[in-house]
Order: sequence, then structure tokens, then C-alpha cells
Amino acid sequence: MTDTLMLLATIGYSLAALAYLGLSALIVVSWRRRPQGRLLALATILSAAWGALSALTAWGELPPRLGLAAEVARNGAWLALLLYILHLRLPPGTPLPPPLRFIRLFGGLLVGGLLLASVNPFVALLVQPAENMGLVLLTVMCLALVEQVFHSTRPQDRWAIKFLCLGLGGVFVYDFLLYANAALFHALDAQMWAARGYVAALVAPLIAISAARNPEWSAPVGLSRSMAFHTASLLAAGIYLLLIAGAGYYLRLFGGEWGDVVQTVFLFVAAMVLVLLMLSGTLRARLRVFLSKHFFSYHYDYREEWLNFTRTLTEGAPGERLCERAVEALAKLLESPGGALWMREGNAGYQRAAHWNWGDINGTEPAGSAFIQWLANKQWVVDLDEMKTRRDLYGDLEAPAWISEAEDTWLIVPLLLHDELLGFVVLKHSLAKIGFNWEVSDLIKVAARQAAAHLAQMRAANALIVARQFESFNRTTTFVIHDLKNLVAQLSLLLANAEKHKNNPEFQADMLGTVENAVARMNKVLAQLRRSGEEARTGSVAVADILNDAAASKQAFKLRPQLDLASAGMQVRADREQLTRAIGHLLQNALEATPPSGQVTLRAFEASGQAVIEITDTGYGMDNEFIRTRLFQPFDSTKGAGMGIGAYECRETIRALGGQLAVESAPGSGTRFRVCLPLINDSANVVKASA
Repeated sequence: MTDTLMLLATIGYSLAALAYLGLSALIVVSWRRRPQGRLLALATILSAAWGALSALTAWGELPPRLGLAAEVARNGAWLALLLYILHLRLPPGTPLPPPLRFIRLFGGLLVGGLLLASVNPFVALLVQPAENMGLVLLTVMCLALVEQVFHSTRPQDRWAIKFLCLGLGGVFVYDFLLYANAALFHALDAQMWAARGYVAALVAPLIAISAARNPEWSAPVGLSRSMAFHTASLLAAGIYLLLIAGAGYYLRLFGGEWGDVVQTVFLFVAAMVLVLLMLSGTLRARLRVFLSKHFFSYHYDYREEWLNFTRTLTEGAPGERLCERAVEALAKLLESPGGALWMREGNAGYQRAAHWNWGDINGTEPAGSAFIQWLANKQWVVDLDEMKTRRDLYGDLEAPAWISEAEDTWLIVPLLLHDELLGFVVLKHSLAKIGFNWEVSDLIKVAARQAAAHLAQMRAANALIVARQFESFNRTTTFVIHDLKNLVAQLSLLLANAEKHKNNPEFQADMLGTVENAVARMNKVLAQLRRSGEEARTGSVAVADILNDAAASKQAFKLRPQLDLASAGMQVRADREQLTRAIGHLLQNALEATPPSGQVTLRAFEASGQAVIEITDTGYGMDNEFIRTRLFQPFDSTKGAGMGIGAYECRETIRALGGQLAVESAPGSGTRFRVCLPLINDSANVVKASA
């Protein structure tokens, strides 16, 4: 080690000693009566001692063994503190879970052995080849506990613990790299060792922040399956790296001239194997099952399973790929790599509706088959493997040939909704080789019920959309039929008067105009029917044109309406055909309700920024009860051949344009319909349309 490097190392370790000494003083003053405070104070005091002894070692005043002893004692104190924090957060009287008890026992033995080796030359001579391996393993155990403390803390409580985990995690990761490199090359890297003091000094403020935020260290925490899985994975990866480091060292030592090349290739291959193992779905699934079987009374963490199942089932847009997501959610519960869903399609039986990672399984099952009846009545999950060996459980049940002949089939899960078999899911064998027992059966049954509810809701929503489409079509058809009925009535009236007035030139002219108008109206009705699903084509139209068109369409009536247009420049925003049809219907009702000696007036004027259209007659009139309960009621008519939707259509058309329709009437005194529409001033955009 050069003089400059010695000086830098001495300064770094001295700074670490001062930082942890000051932190120890604060903790001793603030936490004198708390057990966790004593453990934290012990860890920081030992860290300060380690820094001081390492500084003297770097300066050449002390042998390295004393610094090593202080380091092992420091790591042991941090290990004890992390274990105590985890134990403090368990319910009172609850022992540490088996994985933590193993770490406590093995960690204590490892710390004791390393301490003995650091102070006893004879023992040090015996264990020196494996000393670096022991230090690497100790740092891996400390990292595992740091990971447990962080991941098992509730997200809302992590603000108080994150700095401790970040600081200790950084220190132990650095130590792991240092000693893994030493185990590989059989010597400490001088530059990495010199920088450790600065790393430790930088971490001290983070530990102080967590100590200030955690006066009790009692935030609730438990050993979850996720935590056990991550811990086991981390420990396994650490042990694997230890073995690889040892093997690499001996390859380099005994490889001769090719040693460096062989070592490099070996380390690369080992790293690739580690990555592949970590990405292996089968390995992860089997590790989870192993931990569940040997460390927990129930194989499933039901809270986590249900959250993951619901998340998979409901992700994405509503109704989008729901069938496929339902299969995926059920398959992931059992670590199955694929599955397919069959749902009933009317009289066509049960057909495949979706699949997940299993596109080559196909088949159709009749709705009345014995297999379907058995699923609906028994409501069992069928284990095809068990059905081959335990025929007594399934009686004379036979799986459909297309299921039996498919490769890798395992479970048939019925999807039941109120005892109705909505469908069923076929799953492949589990990657984790999960055995089918009562716990698996109960879990998959409950999950299947929830999936069935979502699928039924999807079908109901689709049926509602179709029903609304038919409703829209039927409503449009009803209005079109109403318009055709009015045209037929006009032509029938014209035909009835033709025999009497056929030689009258004026009647002939009116007849031609009426027929021409009827043909034009029929063409418009057909055009409306063709674009019934499109939005109305609104634009700026002149009120005078609307009233002239409506009056011209009623030429077949003997009684002619009187037009009174106060202003020819009034404009409203509307679909010209719809508004003309609405005003024409009100005008026709007035003409039909008024005797030949009476009078019907159609006028328009401006009032309060609105265009007002009035249809006034001197006909029979209506009472208030009829207006309130029957006038605008669909399919209620006083006419023998009427459909009862004309007044309703008029009101809805005017409301859609932002207007209002009011009625004033009394029996024997006639009726006045008043239409009020928002007035616009845009004469340049008047829509011109032929009658």
C-alpha cells in the first residue's frame, strides 16, 4: 500500500470513528431505558471502535487481526439489532418464524467462530482459507435481514425505516463486494479497503435519521410469504456466489497458463446460469411451494393471492379480453402455464371462448351431456390425474374425448353462478407440481365463483348493448311508420274527394301538389331510415321556411291554415327535416280537431331572444287531466288508427334542440301549442332544402 493510500485510509476510518462516536453519544443520552436503544448504542460503539482500530491498522500501528475482530463484533451487533426489530414487531408471545430462528442460530455461531479466529492464532491458521468466505456469508445474512425489515414494513411506515435499511444495505453490499473479491483472488483489494471508512462515515447520518424517527421500533410487521421468498432467494444467491468464488479461485490457482482465461469464462457462465435460474418460472413456483409447505400452516397467503387474482381479473379496459384474463387469473393461482375457457353459446352447447398460452386445445360439449350435468350437479373441480387412479370418487363420469386426448390436461374448473353452470376452465399441470388437496380445491372454487360473476356481468352488459341497439332501431321504425301513416291519411283524403272534384282545375292542381309533396316526404323518410344510427344533421334554418313547408304538406285538408310570419329573418339551429315533421304533426292535429267552419293559425314571432312558433285552433280542445296524463304518453291515442307517438316525438325533438313545448287548451275553446327555440343570428348559414 502506498503512502498516499495509507493516509487516505487513515483519514477515512478516523472520520467513521468520529461519526459513530457522536451517534453513540446521542443514542446513549436519548435511549437509556430502552432495550432496542442499548442494542443500537452497542452497534454504533462497536462501529466507532472498528473505525478507530482500522485507522490505526492503516497507519501501521496495529495488526489487522484486531480490526477484523472489531468488524465481526460490529456486524454481529447489527445482526442482533435487526433480529430484535423483527421480534419486537411480532404479536406478544409469538416466537420468531423458523427462517429467522435459523439466521439467529447460524449467525451467532458464525460470529463466534470468526471472533475466535481473529484473536486465536492457532484457530486463525486452521480457518484462514475459509475466513473470507465466512465474512461474505455474514454480510449476506445481514443483507437478508435488512431486506426483511424493509419489505415486511407497511408502505405507510417505511418513511421511518428506509434510511436505516438504505445505510446498512449500502455498507453490507460494499463489504460483500470487498470480501467476495478477496475470496476470489485470495487478497483484499487495497483501494476498496481504503475507501470503506468514507462509506461507513457517509452512512452514519442515515442511521441517525432512522433512530430519530423510530423511538419505539414497534411498527407492526409479520413474516409474509413474499418476505420468506425474497429472503430465501437472497440467501441462495449468496451461497451460490460463495461456491462460484471458491471454484473460480481454484481454477485460477491450478489452471496454469490458461488459469485466467478459464476463470473468466467460468465466472461468465456461472453468472448467466444464476440469471437464468432467477428468471425461471418453474424454479420460483417450486420455491414458493417449498416455503409454504415447510414454514407456514397454510400453503397460501390468501390476502396476497386474492389481491393478485383480482388485479389480473380487472386490469385493462372494462370488458376487454375479460375471458382470457379470467383464465390467466385462475392459472396463476396454481402456477399453471396455460388454460382455456368454455362458455355456453345458446343451443350450440359449450364452445371455447378464450385461451391463455394454450391455443391447440379445441372441442365442443353439448349442453345436455352427462359431463355437463355432472359438473352442474356436483360442482366439483375435476382432477384428471386423480380420476384415473380413484374411479370410486367420480363414479361413472367420463371426461370428453377432446379433453382426455389433449396434452398436459390437469384440472377442469366449473364456473358457477347461482348454481348455473356458466362455463368451465381446463388448466395445464402446475409448474410447481402442486398437489390437488382440499385447500387448493377451496381456493380455486371461490376464485372460479368470482370469475363467473365477472363473466356474467360482461354477458349482461353485451346483451344490454344489443337490446339498446334494437330499441333504437325499433324506436326509429315506429316514428317512420307514424310518418307513413300520416302520408297515407292525406292520400286517402285526397282520393275520397277525387270523384267529386276531379274535373275542378283547382282541385287537380292541389292534388298534384299533394302527391308531389307526399313523394318527397316518403323519400325523406327512407333517407332517415337509412341513416337512423347517425347523428342529426343540424344547421342554421329559417323559421319561415319551416312553417311554409309544414303548411304546404297539409294541402289535402279542406281547411287551410293561416300563416302569420312577423319576421322572415329568424334563424334557429336544428335539423330541418325533424323540425318540419314536428311542426307539421302539431299542425295536422289542429286541422283534424277543428271543424271546416273553424280557424287554424300558424304564426311565428320573436320574444326574449327566442323564436316562438304558435299553432292555434278553434277546435274541440282538451281538459287539463288529458294534457297531464295522456297527451304526451307514448302509444296512447284517441284516434282509432292512431299510434299515440306523434305528440311524444314532437316534444322530444324540441327538447333535443334546447327548446320547450307548452300547451294551453280547454274543452270547447280550442288549443294553442307554443314552441320556443333558441334564436340565432346567422343569416349567411341558412340551410336551403327543397320541399
